[in-house]
Amino acid sequence: MKFSSFHIIIVLCLLHCEFLCAQQEEYSKYYYIRKNYEVFSENDFRALPFIRKYIAEAKKDKDYDKLYQGYADGVEFSADRTEKLKFADSTIIAAKLSRKQALVSSAYLEKGVVYYFHFKKYQLALNEFLIAVQYAPKDTDPYYQNRLNYLIGVVKSYIGHYDEALPIFIKTRNHFASELKKQQDPNILYDSRRGNYNSLHQMAICYRNMGKFSLADSIVSIGLTEIGSTREHRQESGYFIKEKGISEFRKKEFSTAIASLIASSVALSKINDFSWLAVNYSYLGKSYLELGDEPHALRNFEKVDSIFQKHGFIVPEVRDTYELLIDHYKANNGIEKQLYYTNQLLKVDSVLFRDFNYLSKKISKEYDTRLLKEDKKRLEDKSIRDRVAQWGLGTVAVTLAATMLFYKRREKRIRKKYDILEQKIKARDSANMAIKIEEKQDGNKLEIDPKVIEEILHKLQDFEDKGGFRENGITQHKLADKFDTNHFYLSQIVNEYKGMNFTKYLIDLRIKYITDKLYNDPEYRKYKIETLAEECGMGSRNHFSKLFKEINGIGPADFIKRRKYDLDLDQNLAIEAVSQ
Repeated sequence: MKFSSFHIIIVLCLLHCEFLCAQQEEYSKYYYIRKNYEVFSENDFRALPFIRKYIAEAKKDKDYDKLYQGYADGVEFSADRTEKLKFADSTIIAAKLSRKQALVSSAYLEKGVVYYFHFKKYQLALNEFLIAVQYAPKDTDPYYQNRLNYLIGVVKSYIGHYDEALPIFIKTRNHFASELKKQQDPNILYDSRRGNYNSLHQMAICYRNMGKFSLADSIVSIGLTEIGSTREHRQESGYFIKEKGISEFRKKEFSTAIASLIASSVALSKINDFSWLAVNYSYLGKSYLELGDEPHALRNFEKVDSIFQKHGFIVPEVRDTYELLIDHYKANNGIEKQLYYTNQLLKVDSVLFRDFNYLSKKISKEYDTRLLKEDKKRLEDKSIRDRVAQWGLGTVAVTLAATMLFYKRREKRIRKKYDILEQKIKARDSANMAIKIEEKQDGNKLEIDPKVIEEILHKLQDFEDKGGFRENGITQHKLADKFDTNHFYLSQIVNEYKGMNFTKYLIDLRIKYITDKLYNDPEYRKYKIETLAEECGMGSRNHFSKLFKEINGIGPADFIKRRKYDLDLDQNLAIEAVSQ
């Protein structure tokens, strides 16, 4: 690109202005106050007296940009996470007083980071991130936009949406890597390097959980090579060494896995990243267990529980730690410990269910839907611009009439099928649905010990009563293992006493369960089809919808719509009756 004399004059003017501004900043009181602490490391509380002086001056001058900066510095340099949170709340107030949307967005993002990193409160963090998205200007800084996208990706990864999170991390990694090729301020380069390494780390996690182990190992190797021996990024190095240790465990290289996981734990302990420390301790325990060193295994498993007790946070990856502890104490007759860890596992499941339910719905409704709406609007705008021919009024009228007739007939069919299904639901008596064991035993045609049949039937009833069929991925073989029997016995008993094969039996339980929930529980009628599928143990939205319609004669969306219509109608009639 050639520069004209006009361009050169503009550049010189800008440089001159920048020089004057820099001079003015250099000699301002804020500059001198910040000079006292800007060289300190993050979480160095020695900076706080200077920061409070900075904040006091900004309040006195009613300089809300500087006030925001002071509170943001408080977040960075406070050693106590509760104090960080207080400073984060103050950044939001100062940002709103400045009337600058970019600052408001940044303030909410930073508060979300405090919740995410220092508290591991993903629900609260996501709320702040989504508000930050709303306030972010359309022309927002690319670094900021990629940082925000990265954090949303972390939430998606945590709830297991790895296929959705991975493209986000690939995009943020490409952005930060491209920034490193530019001549920039050292602080900007440092932040870009961290963004690059953190994105790579999250990519490795996604690939590992998606079963693409060679890609995960390759990413880890790239990360460790890029960081090298520099002490500046020990935290990021700790994350990659963690993934290396998990990979070595998977390859049954237990001794080297232990060495890697211990090295990672040393780095992560310095920043108190307790969520990943719990993962390290879990894999360390499992590695020691494989080597026959039970004392070391138990000590590491107990550290996982200690983190859960202290922070009330856990990742799904370490859930099996409690199962291993329960199995150990069961085998060694440790009744009290077995009971304790059973109760802890129930608490773990409760936390995971709460977090996953909330985060999955929230991110789908308020983030993914927002992006879809933006894409839809762009497509609609393009369609309007590109439209050349206009439909004739007569054609529209005919089409409209045909459409109305189609939907009227369709609604009539749906109404009829809904009424039939409603009668089934009302008539459904769970006590009568379970076939009496005594009655069936008399006519037993199976060559199986009657006591075995009775035991399995009782377990099947318990499986139905407790909703065990809702477990995703449950199979005949897995259930047989849980019942301490063989799948051949289980298959024969289900066929004989339930009147169908195991697959049909499982589908029937799931669809009847979710149908009853949709009819009786208003909360379930708010769920998306994907969530309903997950609630009854099915992974596929389309598969769920197809089976729901096959069994009930009506699709889930139509059933929900008709149920809501009937309830609204009943409510309106009741109101009218009262008013009369």
